[in-house]
Amino acid sequence: MSAEIRPKKLGQILIEQGVLTAKNLEKALEVQKTESGLLGEILIRLKLVHEEDIVIALATQFNFPYLAVQNFTINQEAIKSVPAELAVQHTFVPIDKVHNILTVVMADPSNQESIRQIEEKTGCRVQAFVGTVSEIEEAIKRNYKLTDYTKTKSEGLKVKMAFKSTAEQKIKKSGD
Repeated sequence: MSAEIRPKKLGQILIEQGVLTAKNLEKALEVQKTESGLLGEILIRLKLVHEEDIVIALATQFNFPYLAVQNFTINQEAIKSVPAELAVQHTFVPIDKVHNILTVVMADPSNQESIRQIEEKTGCRVQAFVGTVSEIEEAIKRNYKLTDYTKTKSEGLKVKMAFKSTAEQKIKKSGD
């Protein structure tokens, strides 16, 4: 009989990290029962946690390294190696390029199809980190000098929450 290893639940991680109380988690779970939706989205909407708190917890839960984009000076050679449309389409920003390794911060590093497309378009191997959608979108606007960037924060939130869905599917498949 093999013991099944399951990742900790999002709420449990947020409580352990000290950003959410058990009482507030219960409140959000009650809202989730009546309205449905993803717990992370509900916690953010209720202003019980910040977007970064959810991304860090998801990164912890699914073992993806987190990188805060605003803490880095982005290598302009990396920016030049990636078309703006590709960065917008897959919600990522290239931050460094060394030889044929492109380091990116993505909203959804579990999306293997996105990584494959980035590698195909750039000819580089991708090293992916997870970051918040708002930081990634801001870095895309700033580094590609986009004035008509049309993604809204709510669309970005859906992309970020897809990270959780994709990662959960991986766990279900591995548990079968």
